[in-house]
Amino acid sequence: MPKLKTHKGAAKRFKKTASGAFKRGKANARHLFAGKSNANKRRLGQAGTVSSANHDAVSSMLPYA
Repeated sequence: MPKLKTHKGAAKRFKKTASGAFKRGKANARHLFAGKSNANKRRLGQAGTVSSANHDAVSSMLPYA
């Protein structure tokens, strides 16, 4: 069986947690902050998790995570 290649773009964006979930960064946190509330900007700085609908896709891109 050959070795599996890691998707390098996914490896830079996702990290696996101890419980098996994947951490991810939030979208819309780079610019245009004037139209966003302070509470929303605080939430964008915190890490999110990949949804269960996308978990299998991310785990196939990261076979050794």
